[in-house]
Amino acid sequence: MNAIEELALSRNIEDILVARNLRGMKTVQAHLEAGYCLRAARLLQHCRGNILIGTGFPVVKTFETDGPVGAIAMYEAFEKLGATPTIVCGRPLSQALAARYRIHEIRVGDHDRREHEARDALEQFQPEAIISIERPGQAADGGYYNMRGESISEHTACFDTFMNQSECPTIAIGDGGNEIGMGNVTGALRDLNIVPAITRCDELIVADVSNWGAYGLISFLSVWSERDLLAEIVPLDSLRYISELGSVDGVTRINQLTEDGLDPSEGESVLRELRQACGFIQS
Repeated sequence: MNAIEELALSRNIEDILVARNLRGMKTVQAHLEAGYCLRAARLLQHCRGNILIGTGFPVVKTFETDGPVGAIAMYEAFEKLGATPTIVCGRPLSQALAARYRIHEIRVGDHDRREHEARDALEQFQPEAIISIERPGQAADGGYYNMRGESISEHTACFDTFMNQSECPTIAIGDGGNEIGMGNVTGALRDLNIVPAITRCDELIVADVSNWGAYGLISFLSVWSERDLLAEIVPLDSLRYISELGSVDGVTRINQLTEDGLDPSEGESVLRELRQACGFIQS
């Protein structure tokens, strides 16, 4: 696949990820230079060391399904390609995932030590890349807010400092405007009914559901490795796994097998579209 074909594929993937335009990300997409999925994936293509994946959006004293499902998909893909991923999150998600995945726990609500916490972790891991997927991003006032504009600062661990202090490439995935990375498109968020985040990253991926943004990244890794990693992702299995650990849907706030109010068949449909775009299956 040459450079022109890769850019065309990236544009196709980017359109698939925001086709439903659930929270205005189709509009935000217009403010990003096309090819962002390709550029983000390039940052990961040759990573064989540590990759940090920050996730976990606090909802009613637990965590939502959107974010961890995509983080798990990336974690498993990176391992298959020879890298060493670690999921970075706060409680209760950190405790929930620790039995199956490498976890680095960050302190919830302890914002006075967030600079030291990030510095120590970056020194320990020496990551080759850092990814944030559906992590609350700091607003202009330094606080954290959910999609309803409610303050969630006391329930949120700070991952922004990892992105800000890192010397390695940073990628962020978001679907609403209040997540880490949305500082890249501040002007595009003015008409959204949210308290926008201002934390930036090297490459931002927008999607109707953040989990799907992870699939966009994995699409290129699949093509380059000539392995259909997308076919190995089963969203319903991950939803069942984290549901048993206490997750809730971020929109309905109910413990159910959905992501942002959508049936898992929607995510499966996105995966099929991406596999078709990448040439793994016929349309």
